[in-house]
Amino acid sequence: MCEAKVYMEKEGNLVEFMENVITIKPERDKLLLVDLFGEQKFVEADVKEIKFLDHKVILTEREKQQK
Repeated sequence: MCEAKVYMEKEGNLVEFMENVITIKPERDKLLLVDLFGEQKFVEADVKEIKFLDHKVILTEREKQQK
């Protein structure tokens, strides 16, 4: 299978964010994640690392910019 688990790195720890992800697509200033069942999530984050053999994607949250 080609699905991946997506983790968010927070304060040096990995927190599972979404599983069975089949698509990650940049959409303006966010990432669109879509899972095997069609669930979609938008997240303001950057890709830190992709581990294909482990089916793991690690994201880091972007700091909120103050206006």
